[in-house]
Parts: sequence; C-alpha cells; structure tokens
Amino acid sequence: MVRTSTMEDYPDWLKLAEDVEPLFGPMVGDPAFCDGLKQMIREGNAFCFTRREDDRGKEEFLGGIVISREENEIVWFAVALHSRGRKAGAALLSEALKHFDPARPVTVTTFDKTTEAGRPARSLYESFGFRDFREAGANPAGFPIVTMIRTES
Repeated sequence: MVRTSTMEDYPDWLKLAEDVEPLFGPMVGDPAFCDGLKQMIREGNAFCFTRREDDRGKEEFLGGIVISREENEIVWFAVALHSRGRKAGAALLSEALKHFDPARPVTVTTFDKTTEAGRPARSLYESFGFRDFREAGANPAGFPIVTMIRTES
C-alpha cells in the first residue's frame, strides 16, 4: 500500500536511509538531511510503501519516495533490500508521478550506467519513460550519477 507519510513514519525513514547509506552516502547523522526529510513529510511530499504485518494493523515500512512539486523532481527514493523486485518501487514511482505538473519534465538524479548496484533503479526509471539527460558528477558515496528526465505525461 502506498500512502502519504506522517511524522510517525520518521523513524522508519531513518532506518531505510541508514540501510542505503553505502550507496547514497551519509544521511542519518546529517542534520540537513534529517531536517529536510521532516519538512518534506510535514508538507505531504513524502510517500511510503507499507504492508500490514499482523491483524493488529502494524505496518512494515518497505520503501519511500520524496518529491519536490516546485522543481518537478524526485529528490530521494529507496526500497528496502528485502522488498526489491516486488513492485514496491513501481508503486511508489507511479504514485509520485501523479503529483507532478504533467506539462513540465520530471527529473531524478540516480546512478549512471556503470554502477552495478544502481541498475535496478535505472531499469525502473527507464520503464517509466525516463532517459539520461546529463552527467551529474558523483554522489556523496562516490558513485557516478546522472540526471534523468521524463518528458511524457
């Protein structure tokens, strides 16, 4: 299930961020990241994928996506390792795309073609019509990155 995140989800976001720090670089200890994430959650720009764990309604947090409506940009996106390949990423990306201005291109910065660990993310973006737009240097973890663009609505 994809839903808009609330501040109750914040600890789950930090756990997910910690899990992907080897690929993305330090986040959990960075006050700017933490403050920015809180702001995006409060503004309704963070969406999460959860599934019910038990009959009491407890949810397991499987992934999240953060967007900038102003920039028409996906600013952060990750799926828990154990949930990859199960359509959580596709569901999150599909939901995020509903919140952008369809008259403007959507952008995302992700791993370039040479990063093996980034291939699933690239494949997902490509399946939604994104294509490489420009090189973007390296992310804080040192991996080469590119900006991808989607011009179709």
